[in-house]
Amino acid sequence: MQVKFISAITKITLFCIFIVMFGYDAIAIQPSDFTQPEVCGGCHTEIYAQWNGSMHSNSHKDPVYEKLFIMVSKEMNRTFDPFCSKCHVPIDFLSGNIPSADNYKVSEISEKGISCDFCHTVNASSGIGNGAFISSPGKIKRGPFDDSDYSTFHQIEYSQLHTRSEFCGMCHDVYHPFNGLVLENTYSEWKEGPYNETTVCQDCHMTPGVTMFKANKGRAAAGAPMREHIYTHYIVGGNAMLPELLGSPEHERLAKERLRSAAKIEIIKFKKKEDNKSMDLIVKVTNIGAGHKLPTGLTEARQIWLEIEAKDVSGKTIFESGKIDADGYIDHDAIKYHTVFGDAQGKPTEKVWLAEKILLDNRIPPKGYSEENFSFALPQDARYPLSVDVRLNYVSASQELSDLLFGKGKVKPPVIEMASVKGTIDGIQYTPGKNIPGFSSFFLLMVIFIFSLIKRMKTGVGIVGKEMFEKI
Repeated sequence: MQVKFISAITKITLFCIFIVMFGYDAIAIQPSDFTQPEVCGGCHTEIYAQWNGSMHSNSHKDPVYEKLFIMVSKEMNRTFDPFCSKCHVPIDFLSGNIPSADNYKVSEISEKGISCDFCHTVNASSGIGNGAFISSPGKIKRGPFDDSDYSTFHQIEYSQLHTRSEFCGMCHDVYHPFNGLVLENTYSEWKEGPYNETTVCQDCHMTPGVTMFKANKGRAAAGAPMREHIYTHYIVGGNAMLPELLGSPEHERLAKERLRSAAKIEIIKFKKKEDNKSMDLIVKVTNIGAGHKLPTGLTEARQIWLEIEAKDVSGKTIFESGKIDADGYIDHDAIKYHTVFGDAQGKPTEKVWLAEKILLDNRIPPKGYSEENFSFALPQDARYPLSVDVRLNYVSASQELSDLLFGKGKVKPPVIEMASVKGTIDGIQYTPGKNIPGFSSFFLLMVIFIFSLIKRMKTGVGIVGKEMFEKI
């Protein structure tokens, strides 16, 4: 009897939290008010095929999200459940059917994630972040065309919101529900960056090109008018791990393409120091293709880092950084671009529900760059020329987080190479009173050639040559 009483109190408490945080009107909507995506695919065949297998279609099936959700639900006594569900299963959230650690099951349509009818029945926004959408399911479907009147199945209404980054910003900024700490701020990174007046989220993430807007001629539906541009619905970011796990090779390919177009690396300096005993290496990493920081989103888990290996001509390694060990862990001293959250005691944590401060955020802003300096000892027996390989790598989830969620070594997140560059050095160093290794013969030939040329000028070989010599 006492257990049942406590259970009832818990349910009432959670209901009150839900009402306070998210409003009572939400629970008047039912999953059956929304159209199944397969029905939409009957007319919007190409768009449906693009969406199917995307991160949006798998927002509830994502195994990383599922494990994180169940963990936080248990540790925080379900107080985070509505917060997470609002953007990952918005239809069930609106109906008041909030999953939990004890019951992750959702309605049939919410199993299909962020589906067609959810997005196209959003009629307004209450702001930015934490699921600020206002939904009005029904026969009216909203979209980006102000001249569209063709449909035998539903009514059509133009929505300026659907053409703006603010539509994406309703979910792609995330704040801690209790202390307000910024956990994800992809929209704000764009808003505060150099692209906010020329490019919207849709121009990059709903275009057939890998970066920036590219016209895509076609029809929005069977029988609809031909248009100069139709937004694609792959809605690809940098997560190639999930499409690979869930068997969507096209979304995996597109994510890898996007990652490989986002950044470039350059070797600014690779030379011996004056002491002849050590080397200097400067590497520049530039964000050339992302309208937000690199990386963005779940940045305590996603990592971009530099992997460096310098060798002599015999293949002997003289320096390395950013290598991955047999367990999948990145070298502790590697240069990583990510966010590190701290808990109440100031200790690093990947559990965002415990985060109370940001200990580190060294991500690269749009059109920004970071220069990294390395210095390492030069072995006396190093044989020239020396070479260095530099790679910029990416993982959607760190090995640390994967081990925490799935068990040690059960999942190895795929490492994707975003960019690479090579450099060489032949060992030349001008030291007074010493020969130049490998170049003495070349230098001698150059001296002989110059003296020969002067001699020919002095002996009058060629009028032009003589005049040039006299001027000199």
